Amino acid sequence: MLRRWLETPEVARWWGDPAHQEDLLREDMAGTAMTMLIVSHDDRPFAFAQHCDVHDWPEPLYHHLPPETRAIDAMIGEPDMLGQGHGAKFLRALADNMTRDGAKLIVIDPAVGNHRARRAYGRAGFEGNARFRTREGTAVIMRFSGRR
Repeated sequence: MLRRWLETPEVARWWGDPAHQEDLLREDMAGTAMTMLIVSHDDRPFAFAQHCDVHDWPEPLYHHLPPETRAIDAMIGEPDMLGQGHGAKFLRALADNMTRDGAKLIVIDPAVGNHRARRAYGRAGFEGNARFRTREGTAVIMRFSGRR
């Protein structure tokens, strides 16, 4: 299912090569640093989310963030579920749960050109426009504030 999702045009556009991403997800599944989730709506899986402590992730854009900061990656894999508000809703619920579980700060880092994701993250309560260069291009760090 994840491989099929990685191959959809919208996911491949932002996540990159599906075979490479599948390999990375398999590595993450074998480890303990990443929490990985399948998201369902009305018993239908439609999205994937993962989160980890930013200091367990080798991205320099996170090094300045305080301890107990968690970073989220997410995708909607079912194309007919895009543009329906599901992304904002599940990310809001996930961030609220992570906050209750003790995360001091929660961040997400969409590509600067991924306007659809950035709007959804804003509706979920994430804010910010700080730009950072990554291996994949320029990303925007958005922090969960809980405001909409």
